Amino acid sequence: MTLRGRVRRYAWRGVLAIAAVTLIGVVLFRFVDPPTTHTIWSETRRLGAVDRQWVSIDEVAPSAIRAIVAAEDANFCGHWGFDMAAIREALDDGGQRGASTISQQTVKNVYLWQGRSWSRKAAEAILTPLVEAAWPKRRILEVYLNVAEFDEGVFGIEAAAHHYFRVPPDKLTPMQGARLAVILPNPKARNAADLPDWLLKRARRIVDGAATIKADGRASCFET
Repeated sequence: MTLRGRVRRYAWRGVLAIAAVTLIGVVLFRFVDPPTTHTIWSETRRLGAVDRQWVSIDEVAPSAIRAIVAAEDANFCGHWGFDMAAIREALDDGGQRGASTISQQTVKNVYLWQGRSWSRKAAEAILTPLVEAAWPKRRILEVYLNVAEFDEGVFGIEAAAHHYFRVPPDKLTPMQGARLAVILPNPKARNAADLPDWLLKRARRIVDGAATIKADGRASCFET
């Protein structure tokens, strides 16, 4: 075999090995809770420790779950990982608004790293449909709720509920859930327990939005 042939063969083996490891990782985390993420790991190194405790989605107040979906990805139940309507709106708006779905954010948090590099975006575009195909919507949301950052060193809705409101996540009120939802875009600069007026108004709209997605069926894929 020529040198070019050997290089090509080893390259294909490498590609197949990466694909196999990727598929195993996607299937594994459908059933096994991710022990950490790149962000949690890096913040643990920076801060010395973080506040995080995994909680089943069954132990989170349904109104809080709906609030986060309504705020972050109201069409969560209707897309396959990418909300094309939201992407078009973001493009029409000159890229001033985000269009990442909860599925994309979960993939980024669990498998990738923060940042806006083309390599990360490409990996996210490959992994998101795989996760959507392998995980039920409820599992995607459960993982997201447990790895999302809610304050410096505070990860997951269980830690956030205690950190801000001194209650377990199943005791969150609709407004408390909306307050948590409203800080997600900028958790280190926002305090769910002490929101400025403009964010309080946003939280009230999220409460209404959560009720709307329950009424019109857009919460059906993750409601029991």
